[in-house]
Amino acid sequence: MSETTLAAPGPPQRDHDTENFPTASLILARPLRAKVMAFYRFVRTADDIADSPDLTPEEKLRRLDAMGAALLDPATSLREARRMQLEAVGHAEALLMLEAFRQDAQQSRYPDWPALLAYCARSADPVGRMLLRLHGTTDPAAIGASDALCTALQILNHLQDLVPDRQRLDRVYLPQSWLALAGGEEAFFAPDNPARRAVLDAVLDRVEEQLDRACALPRLIASRRLAVQAAMTLALARRLLERLRAADPVLGRVALRRTDFARALLSGLTLGPRDRAIVAARVARAGSSFGRGMKALRGQRRRALWAVYAFCRAVDDIADGAMPEVEKRRFLAAWRGKLERPDCALSRELALACRSFDIPRSECEAMIAGMETDATERLRLPDQAALDLYCRQVAGSVGAMAVRIFGAPEAEAWGLRLGHTFQLTNILRDVDEDAARERVYIPLSLLAEAGIPDGPAREIVRHPAFPGLCARLAEQVREGFARAEAELPRYDAKALLPARVMMWGYQRLFQRLIARGFEGDRPRPRLSLAEKLTMARMALGL
Repeated sequence: MSETTLAAPGPPQRDHDTENFPTASLILARPLRAKVMAFYRFVRTADDIADSPDLTPEEKLRRLDAMGAALLDPATSLREARRMQLEAVGHAEALLMLEAFRQDAQQSRYPDWPALLAYCARSADPVGRMLLRLHGTTDPAAIGASDALCTALQILNHLQDLVPDRQRLDRVYLPQSWLALAGGEEAFFAPDNPARRAVLDAVLDRVEEQLDRACALPRLIASRRLAVQAAMTLALARRLLERLRAADPVLGRVALRRTDFARALLSGLTLGPRDRAIVAARVARAGSSFGRGMKALRGQRRRALWAVYAFCRAVDDIADGAMPEVEKRRFLAAWRGKLERPDCALSRELALACRSFDIPRSECEAMIAGMETDATERLRLPDQAALDLYCRQVAGSVGAMAVRIFGAPEAEAWGLRLGHTFQLTNILRDVDEDAARERVYIPLSLLAEAGIPDGPAREIVRHPAFPGLCARLAEQVREGFARAEAELPRYDAKALLPARVMMWGYQRLFQRLIARGFEGDRPRPRLSLAEKLTMARMALGL
């Protein structure tokens, strides 16, 4: 094919000034910016060929192959390839991206998350690697953080363009196995499908995890200019993520605004937030009553408890997320790896907490094991021993970690029992919500004893004998709180103030559960504003 016919039909779909995120910004040094622009023009042309609705797949492949050949030909007359050769920039990375563009010409759907990540590794990650190499950074940690950032940016772009990609190019980048949880692809794109939000949020959780892996990048880059651009990009990515959490990209394009770019520049000049601030922001966003207990702590103790809480929330979100079970188990397994080799803001903060307060890794592993129980599509516990083990994993682990952070490690047994009581309260509170997820935590042995057959969870929790089982569980909770109150004077009351604040709140929720009863409709009890303020005053020692 003649090199004069390689241009994509029509004008470029984007220019560097209209991209979502900065690539060749004015922040970069002028000589290096010229190199980045040469790289950008080449891959932009190739991307436009792959994205052209007017070319057949075969024609796209012919043109992309010709671009690859031109890049390797010293005598080429193709302007974009010739410029890259003159600037001596990004040949290996451009060839890898051409592979992704060839994939775009042939593949329109992705079966699962690993397939999508493999695509991003060729379509996005090479850009960051080229920029790092161009600026003299070869640190493997920087390369890993850059890959995470580029993958996050690519998926954010896919989310923004869900509808136009499907309408114009018949491409859907979200995994088909995830879309199935919203009823399949057609149902997912239906304007009034309420199940879509849960899938989008699960995807955004995975994007946020990538951004947490990338957050150290600006401080790992040798060039101050590129570090500022990286921090700006991270800030813009987090802002777009926030907007996508608040809006539905199927119903209308979700985009960044000019004010977002101004704020990102300010964040870039400081190289962005550090790990502690990122975790603190996540805790604040959660808005949990658990947070009111954390306010009783100061300094490193509060920082450590933030890390533990954020970790528990992160793995719980995986277990509860709208994603296939195999994906949940893969992400939970990845967290086991993070305990050994921290690679993100949250895992680094958790590792610091464990080192500072002698928290055994086994407690974090216990929490993950509990979430693996929750990750199943249909949860049933065989007997009381299985229920006790589950409570030990998901709540006892928190109690064991917390008392160490509070400064009362001698109260570990007390913390384990109190955590067990908290978890039983959660189970009673969330009976109907759990049933909607096909989870029943009251053991099968007790169900059989009451004459309740195993079956759909909604039928189990609506059985006439089920409220009686809830009442039996409530008696365990009542005894648990009474024992905790009786044993509390044995320990350092000041150190255990955060636990006392949380116990006070849980006792109020339990009292509401008892007053509401377990028959008929079971609305979820909540603390009043006055009670929340009381907890805040208690945390301050007032």
